This record gives sequence, C-alpha cells and structure tokens, in this order.
Amino acid sequence: MNNSSNTWQQALAEAFTDLDSLCHYLQLDPKKLQVLKEYQQFPLKVPRDFANLMTVGDPNDPLLRQVLPLSQELIEQPGFSADPVGDLKALATEGVVHKYQGRLLLISTGACAIHCRYCFRRNFPYGEQQLASSKIQQAIDYIQSRPEITEVILSGGDPLLLNDEKLANLVKALNKIPQLQRIRIHTRIPVVLPSRITPDLLAVFSESRCSIIVVLHSNHPNELSAQVETACQNLKANRVNLLNQSVLLKGINDNAEILHQLSERLFALGVLPYYLHQLDKAKGTAHFEVDDNDALELLEALKQTLPGYLVPKLVREQSGAPYKHNLY
Repeated sequence: MNNSSNTWQQALAEAFTDLDSLCHYLQLDPKKLQVLKEYQQFPLKVPRDFANLMTVGDPNDPLLRQVLPLSQELIEQPGFSADPVGDLKALATEGVVHKYQGRLLLISTGACAIHCRYCFRRNFPYGEQQLASSKIQQAIDYIQSRPEITEVILSGGDPLLLNDEKLANLVKALNKIPQLQRIRIHTRIPVVLPSRITPDLLAVFSESRCSIIVVLHSNHPNELSAQVETACQNLKANRVNLLNQSVLLKGINDNAEILHQLSERLFALGVLPYYLHQLDKAKGTAHFEVDDNDALELLEALKQTLPGYLVPKLVREQSGAPYKHNLY
C-alpha cells in the first residue's frame, strides 16, 4: 500500500463517528441542538477535512446541518418512504438498477465517507443488494446482453471508497464491453475526502477506454476548499469530465445568492453545474424539504444572474418515470 493510499485511508479512519466528539470539536453543546440520542440505524460519519470547513460555535453552519442527526428525523410525514425513487423496483439483478433507456446503475458498495442526513438511500438494504465481488460477472453479462446500454453509472454508497485494485478491475471489465462509451461515477469523495484522489486512482481513470465522467455532489460553496480544488484539477488533468449535482435543502442552500456562489465556484474549479435536485422523499428527511414554488423562484433568480451554462437543471426523480422530471 503506497503512502497516498495510507493518507486517505487514515483520514477515513479518523472521521467523526460520535456526536459528542464532533460537538466538542466545534465547541457546541449537544444538549442545545435537539439532536437524536439514538441514530445507530443511520450512524454519524463526518471526515475531519469536512468538519474543518465548519464554523466553530455555529449550530446553524450549513455544512454541519447536512450531517447533524436531529430529532426531526423521527417525525413521520405522508409521502416519505424507505425507497423514494423506486430503486428496489428497478433492480434487474443483484447490484444492478436499470431504470432508463441506454444506461444503468451499479450499486458498487454500501459504504460512504460521509453520512448526509438527507440521503435518499439511507434505508437501502445494501447488505442484500450491493454488487458483491462474486456477482460482478453477472452484472457484466447483463450489460453485454443489452447492446443499447452505452453508459454505466457507478454509485453506492460511494464507488470511490472501493480500493484501487477493486475499482481498476471493475473499470477494466466494463471497458471490455464493446458498446459501452461512458462510465459515470457519482461521488461525494472529492468534496469530503479529497486525499482519496491519488495518483493510482487517477491512473485508473486515464487508462480507461471509455470516457470517465465524475459527478460530484456539492451543496454549498463553503465545501469547496483549496484541497477540493487540487483534487478537481488533478481529475481534469487526467481526462476526467467533471459535473456537479446538488440537493436543494431547507436552511442550507435555499438561497439564490448561495446557489449563485456555488455555481461560480464550481466553474472556477472546472466543474459544470448539472442538476439541482428537489429532495427525494426518504423517510426521516422531511425537515429538509423546500416547496416547489420556492424552488422555482430560486431558479428564476439564478437565470437572471448567471449565464445559462451555470444554471443547473431543477429536477425531481419519480419512481417508475423514464427520466428525471424538469420542474420548469
């Protein structure tokens, strides 16, 4: 194992997994935060790189609010469910989600570097449905049998938590499928654990026959540190196309100026804003929901202040639909 691998894996091992420790680090009193006392089903996990970007002493810090388990998660709301976007209904075989024409998604791992409280897969049965090593060939066979599939999306969890050998083997296997043109990777890693973007990982991407698209997930301009900038520069230098998708979150980024700053900062890093998602209605996430009318007003404000290529598409994913639904 090389030094760069040691660095990111050590950083992952040192992530906060205890609420009291995180609050102590940020000089906050957990007794004043209306936090969940029991959250083992969806535990706390916050890399220190990400915590270092939070404002000490601020209980409303927009990065902290994304990861802080609150008692509001226990409030039942109509329309919120364990499988809000129909992933389980779209399972074609173990670890393979096939919803849309011409592309499919592989649940490559159940692990994440950070546990975002609004996560739409927070209740997903990863133990049963992630792509185990013994099932990879079954997934490859499924893709090969469908010549219309030209793009594979690696998701999870976070696919960049696979070690370099596993990820390289998966990419190589996909590259051998003649009709595949693109491999898209949905990840929060370059934002929350930028040390993971190592030379060995970059070599996996640069050697791929298929075009590599990395879709980052950043919700707020405060997430985009100098380390994130370096990670993005290194990805771009190795022929990786960079897009970003955000989730519109109440009290975090439901503000036109914040979204404007996010788009500008992303583009400065070589990342094109792609999607602004309305919240997927996963059980326990209702307190993050932004009303559609408010979302449309924010989009209108962005259209008036940004060039068109920096305005993300405002979308909602609907279970069983053949594509994401534009809200405008």
